[in-house]
Amino acid sequence: MNINLSCPHCAVTNRVPEERLGDDPVCGRCKNALFIGKPQPVTAANLNGLLNSNDIPVLVDCWASWCGPCQQFAPIFNMAATQFEPKLRLAKLDTEAEQGIATQWQIRSIPTLILFRNGREIDRLSGAVPLPQLKQWLQQQGITL
Repeated sequence: MNINLSCPHCAVTNRVPEERLGDDPVCGRCKNALFIGKPQPVTAANLNGLLNSNDIPVLVDCWASWCGPCQQFAPIFNMAATQFEPKLRLAKLDTEAEQGIATQWQIRSIPTLILFRNGREIDRLSGAVPLPQLKQWLQQQGITL
């Protein structure tokens, strides 16, 4: 079975055989890695492709630079990207830079994690959590890591 993945570099949708996800797949257009080992930024320009062109779940960390708990959580989220790819795509939404998206998603507190599958919100979790708790929450949502 083929899995659709959006390229974090050029945003083109790639079809990758599911059994090859762990083989460091590269984009057919730009030849860059489809998994970069770190969260990709969410912008108004890439939002639709990020949420709708990935057959794997997408976890978005909604944060702001002035937020202390967000800064404390950032290294944990970065570590999660290295550990949870290719089962999960991780991204970060700067709620100050992308206020329209933050309003659309009704972000009331930060950090807030939102899990999307096939472009639809599955669940959200507010607050900075340790990596084991994040992993447990994802598994409760049916994500096999």
